[in-house]
Amino acid sequence: MQRSTKIVATLGPASNDQAILERLIAAGVNVVRLNFSHGAAQDHINRAAVVRDVAAKLGVPVAIMVDLQGPKIRVGKFEKSKITLNNGDRFTLDANCELGTQERVGLDYKELPSDVGPGNMLLLDDGRLVLEVLSVNGPEIHTVVRVGGVLSNNKGINRQGGGLSAPALTAKDMEDIKVAAQLEADYVAVSFPKSGADMYMARTLLKAAGGKGLLLAKVERAEAIVNLEEVIEASDGIMVARGDLAVEVGDAAVPALQKRMIRLARDKNKLTITATQMMESMITSPVPTRAEVSDVANAVLDGTDAVMLSAETAAGKYPVETVEAMARVCLEAEKSSDYVLDRDFLQREFTRVDQSIAMATLFTASHLKVKAIAALTQTGSTALWMSRLNCGAPIYALTPELTAYRRMALFRDVFPTHMPYHAKHSDELIQEAELELLRQGLVMPGDLVVMTVGDIVGQVGHTNTMKIIKIGERR
Repeated sequence: MQRSTKIVATLGPASNDQAILERLIAAGVNVVRLNFSHGAAQDHINRAAVVRDVAAKLGVPVAIMVDLQGPKIRVGKFEKSKITLNNGDRFTLDANCELGTQERVGLDYKELPSDVGPGNMLLLDDGRLVLEVLSVNGPEIHTVVRVGGVLSNNKGINRQGGGLSAPALTAKDMEDIKVAAQLEADYVAVSFPKSGADMYMARTLLKAAGGKGLLLAKVERAEAIVNLEEVIEASDGIMVARGDLAVEVGDAAVPALQKRMIRLARDKNKLTITATQMMESMITSPVPTRAEVSDVANAVLDGTDAVMLSAETAAGKYPVETVEAMARVCLEAEKSSDYVLDRDFLQREFTRVDQSIAMATLFTASHLKVKAIAALTQTGSTALWMSRLNCGAPIYALTPELTAYRRMALFRDVFPTHMPYHAKHSDELIQEAELELLRQGLVMPGDLVVMTVGDIVGQVGHTNTMKIIKIGERR
């Protein structure tokens, strides 16, 4: 059974080895995430080359996603690596402090004193510690500990309710966008965007560097929720980044926000990735918890394009087992995924010929109960539009372009095939596609398939024909 929901896996010490990477991809990884918060540029370039080699060896499409670090809103380092804070302790965040002590610690984000005031709640280490601001004196933020615990080097800081002024794109991010273009990243994820303007800036920088990757907005700030529609409009997709988002808006709000974000993104023909702690226990355990299984399954039922693994594959003891477990959960959840296509069509407006063909294909495929949809596409756009609504049939996307072939690895319900076009006319191209589907065993003689194609072969945006064919029937 083919898995519709895709899996994103983060590379790290546990998965950098080529043999492990081969096993991860064979187990079901569709997108490899390069976390630019760690490692040097050349390291990432080398890893990307290995990923491409392994994917070619295995004969499967694998997309590469560069995840930008974003602003470092963190405490500095301590003299003894960590301290323990107790409820009621007084503690100072000092932008000028070099090495932290029991009484104070430095800040990587030097502008924090300008962003906070008395009464603000600061949440450290993903909300494990809570400090209430008492006063601000120049570079010093004087606080009282409301929820204590162990605080170690470089832990993150959030302000409850959001409102920190740090820009989404730092100087490091701007340089890293150039690296992303150099390694031909298929996706670039922008950390902590607050508005559509942040995404437009990232797109301008990526285009200027010669990059062709699609842009994903990591929704992890309270401001991004307020500006959600414009952030989605300015992006090619979003990542539901539940860690920092939960700290800023409250963990109880996240499940409903997840559903809202996925639904809104799909309605706008955008991609979605659900991330953060999906199988966190498998960092040290060979099996997931029942809660994690339910979490992954619910993301699948919400309609996410992909579910993501972070430390589980980057630093965990069981990276391959984690991917295998996630794949099993996705497959099982997809069996119970219901669809009512006609209802979804009532609220859709089609402004382009190729998009109208894509929607007509879905409607036809659903009512005829065809074996499959075959989209002959240059850029993957037709396949993307089809994948936004579930018609119950797999979408085989046949493209001559390697960029589109890799990019479509993230699209839910879409199974890309790299097929150079030799035909000069659309009828000949349909015959080529039929033979390719038969060769791969994706269809059998007698199967009913809906195909989409453009009458001008090889031109972008010219999909204007839908054809219903019976495989093996002489025409």
